[in-house]
Amino acid sequence: MQINFWAVLAASIIPLLTGFIWYHPKVFGTVWMKEAGLSQEKMKGQMVGVFVFTIILSLFIAYFLHFVIIHQFGALGMIGGDEMNANESYHAFMKDYGMAYRSFGHGALHSFMTGFLFVFPVIAINAMFERKSWKYTMINTGYWTLTITIMGGIICGWYAVDGFHWVTQK
Repeated sequence: MQINFWAVLAASIIPLLTGFIWYHPKVFGTVWMKEAGLSQEKMKGQMVGVFVFTIILSLFIAYFLHFVIIHQFGALGMIGGDEMNANESYHAFMKDYGMAYRSFGHGALHSFMTGFLFVFPVIAINAMFERKSWKYTMINTGYWTLTITIMGGIICGWYAVDGFHWVTQK
């Protein structure tokens, strides 16, 4: 199983791009700042470090999404990660199904489910203990669910450097 690191890099830019739109004052930015207890004054200052660290952390997210959205990694994990020691049945399976369900749509579906079933509970639990509103919870959950949905679609659909697949190949 090869990882397209160009897809990982492209996906790691998505949190900044969606964040610029999602948290823009004309979208959810003003409401989010109010719900988070932030002000324009608090938000001013040097942001270069925040953006750089965001990309680094986004690389971790993008890399991890491979294992959530690409089912063939599960088959690889069943043999201990070393294809050289695999039985013939593994190689036959990968020959038949090695590129099955590798598309933008499939990656987006699994990433959306991850957003709803994993990210939402994590953010909601933190928000409840921080005594934040449900509005705050839904703004942040919506952002991360949309963001990782796009990231997962890119990673799953751009599995080869030479092409991008919007839908699963038959």
